[in-house]
Formats: sequence, C-alpha cells, structure tokens
Amino acid sequence: MTHFTASDGTRIAYYIDDSTSPWKKPDTVLLLHAAMGSAKRYFAWVPRLCGHYRVLRMDMRGHGASEVPSPEKELSMQRLVQDVIELLDHVGCERPHIAGNSAGGYIGQNIAMTRPDRIKSLMLFSSTPGLLQSQWAAWLPRVKEIGLRAFLAENIRARLPVDQLDPKHIEWFLDEADRLDVEFGGRLVTYMTTQDWADRLHEIRCPTFLAIPGAAQIGNESAYEVMRQRIPDIQAVTYEGLPHHITDGVPDRCVDDVKTFLRWRFGAP
Repeated sequence: MTHFTASDGTRIAYYIDDSTSPWKKPDTVLLLHAAMGSAKRYFAWVPRLCGHYRVLRMDMRGHGASEVPSPEKELSMQRLVQDVIELLDHVGCERPHIAGNSAGGYIGQNIAMTRPDRIKSLMLFSSTPGLLQSQWAAWLPRVKEIGLRAFLAENIRARLPVDQLDPKHIEWFLDEADRLDVEFGGRLVTYMTTQDWADRLHEIRCPTFLAIPGAAQIGNESAYEVMRQRIPDIQAVTYEGLPHHITDGVPDRCVDDVKTFLRWRFGAP
C-alpha cells in the first residue's frame, strides 16, 4: 500500500498487485469498493486476478488508509471521479477495466459517462444509478443512535449470506466498516441519497457487465431493469437469493464472471 496526493491535497491510499510475466504488458483492472468499506474487501479477488491483469485498488477518500477530508473540502461525484482519474495518471494507466461494488460502481458509472476516454469496460456489482430512492435516509438516525457497527450487525442478513460465511469473516466485515469516520460517512451517504442519473445511463457506451443481487433490500432494486434497458452494451446476470454485498459473499463467483466477461469481450487472458 502506498499513497498519492490528490489535487485538493487529500492523501489517497492505493495498492498494485501484478504477478504477470515481466515481459508482458497486461491490462489493468481497477477495483473500487463500497461506501463504509476499503480496498481490503477485495482480498479474495486479488490472487485470482493478478496473474492475468495488473490489479489496482484504491481506498476511497475518507476510507481505509486514505485521509479523511475536512468538512470544508468538496464532497461530490465530480471529486470522487477526479480522485480516480488522478490515480490513473499517477500510476500511468490510460484506460483500465473498472469493477465497482455499490458506491464504487457509482463512481465507475460516472467515469463511463463523463470520461469515456479513461475506461475500457465497466463491471458493476450491486450498483444502481444512485441512492435517491434507497432506505439510507431513514436509516441514518438509527446509525447515529447505536453506531455504525451495531446498525450493520442488526441487518447483516440484508448485506451478507451469513449462513455461507465463516463467522470470523462477518466480524472482520463489521470491524472494517466501523473504522469509518462517522461524521464523514454520514456526509457521504447523505450526499449519495441525493444522486440519481438513471436518465443518463444511455451515455455509458463501454462494454458493461451488471451483477444483480437477487435478494437485496438496500436500494431501489427496480433500477436494475432500467439499467438493462438503457445501457446500450450490457450483459446482466442475477445472483439469485443473495443479498447486497455479493462481492464479499461470493467472491469466487464474481471473479469467474469478471474473467469470463473480459475474455469474451477482449480475448485472452
């Protein structure tokens, strides 16, 4: 893990994993995590991808090992997109494949719409076009009352397939989420609940893969059908019976789908 400094002075943490042959120039796959998460949440993805691709992960500002920006600094989708573009410039990557979970997919969608020159393909997991019609606005008072960790523990079955995971994995998931600065997290989620770009989905022109959690209860799940209809070049699959965080719950299946999609659209590896 190392850092770069974004144009507004915020230190952003990132990771690069590349086990490809040293004489090859592999494509880059950028992994963007969900809100209340970090790049570490992709721990099971990296070993299965880094032998074929250069894997780049970033801790979103205010998350993981990245700096928590002060309230005076801009918090907008434009700023979150700019963080990614500046990271790509920093590591010398022109056009990665971008995979994003939930809010990480929000950023990926906005890159595809506003900076199509900086993305090869988009892979979305549990990621709708914004949080405008989600339940988060109603949940925030409960988070303030009992704390983020306790709130997530209360409704963990809406997030993870708990019967399929090691209990220690679930505890780690909760501990990692609880590291988030509460004030910043509240600002971020509040901002996200004002965002909806469903009417702009047709602007996503790159090849797109969409993984839909079949048993999610976090956002506006009806938006997935809108995405199927409006994104011109999309392949969608439903993960039946699985809650919101499919990238954590069934990482091997997600990676299999990523590799299959990229092989189908771009050839080897």
